Amino acid sequence: MKIGVLGAGSMGAGIAQVAATSKHQVVLFDANQEAIDKAFTSLNKIFNRLVEKEKYTRQEADEILARIQPISKLQGFSDCDLVIEAIIENLEIKKSVFKQLDELCKSDCILATNTSSLSVSAIAGACSKPHRVIGIHFFNPAPLMPLVEIIPAIQTAEQTVSASKDLIDSWGKRTVIAKDTPGFIVNRVARPFYGEALRIYEEGIADFATIDWALKELGGFRMGPFTLMDFIGNDVNYAVTESVFEAFYYDPRYKPSFTQKRHAEAGWLGRKTKRGYYDYADGAELPEPNTDKALGEEIVWRVLVMLINEAADALFLNIANRDDIDTAMTKGVNYPKGLLKWADEIGIAKCVNKLDELHDTYREDRYRCSLQLRRMVMKGQTFYS
Repeated sequence: MKIGVLGAGSMGAGIAQVAATSKHQVVLFDANQEAIDKAFTSLNKIFNRLVEKEKYTRQEADEILARIQPISKLQGFSDCDLVIEAIIENLEIKKSVFKQLDELCKSDCILATNTSSLSVSAIAGACSKPHRVIGIHFFNPAPLMPLVEIIPAIQTAEQTVSASKDLIDSWGKRTVIAKDTPGFIVNRVARPFYGEALRIYEEGIADFATIDWALKELGGFRMGPFTLMDFIGNDVNYAVTESVFEAFYYDPRYKPSFTQKRHAEAGWLGRKTKRGYYDYADGAELPEPNTDKALGEEIVWRVLVMLINEAADALFLNIANRDDIDTAMTKGVNYPKGLLKWADEIGIAKCVNKLDELHDTYREDRYRCSLQLRRMVMKGQTFYS
């Protein structure tokens, strides 16, 4: 298959690298020539390092790079078998691009969007042949992250789903199937990791460093939420949160935080601006956490039970099956365990009791317990029975 990639940013270049490494001919388009130049400079540097590390021979690296060719017009996608779009998260722009691709590409070409949160069905609705449109959501950096979410629109043909999944599986990726709902699996289920951590901070229970310490050292997460938000960028993370909140008709479970909004407005975006929740200026020292174990365990428990509740609700609403939900969270965001498996280990009744305690205390719909968990307690069930 010949693969087209639309958008030469870090994600688009990464997808092109993955496809070319799997021996596909790849054409890479961007309306900005500077972005194309930057992408090929980056790809050359990456493969030079891989050769130095003896991951590839010089000949193998050169062969992979030779399979990626830049194109200056969308017409260059006319003979592709799959085109993956990886441009700005703007629905109207994506719909405009897909309408053009629908007219230019051959009739059996699969048209895929790499959107992380927008409606795939809305994008497909801009096309005269919506049955061939699908979401194929890679995680950044695409060559390193194993997870890919496959998201059929309501118009997508089953053949498009199976062909897309088989292809991405053949690239050595771990695919999961998700319903076309805001955030799909990962960006939906992971919201409390940021949102509840921000709420704990805003209540004055603990500072950024203490919350990060608790979730990393006691919870086993690879990064604390504030370190991770600084890594992602507060502008990016806040935009996704706001998008998910709006898409869920302002469900309080996804309510954005004023703390994060103010950091974004101030230009404190994280590592890329050398200031976020932490100061990354040369010579700056990171604050010391309060390592009180009881406090740390309460922080972990509160964030974790909210994550479990979100994962259980995703299962209840048929967003994905049990195995795909747990796989998505371990392979997509490196959680130490699948959340549904974790719920079994803790005890589902204990999770329900904690959620009810939070709901009774705050009287906010934010803390409502998923009917999935409540029913499982009533029936004495576990997720992995």
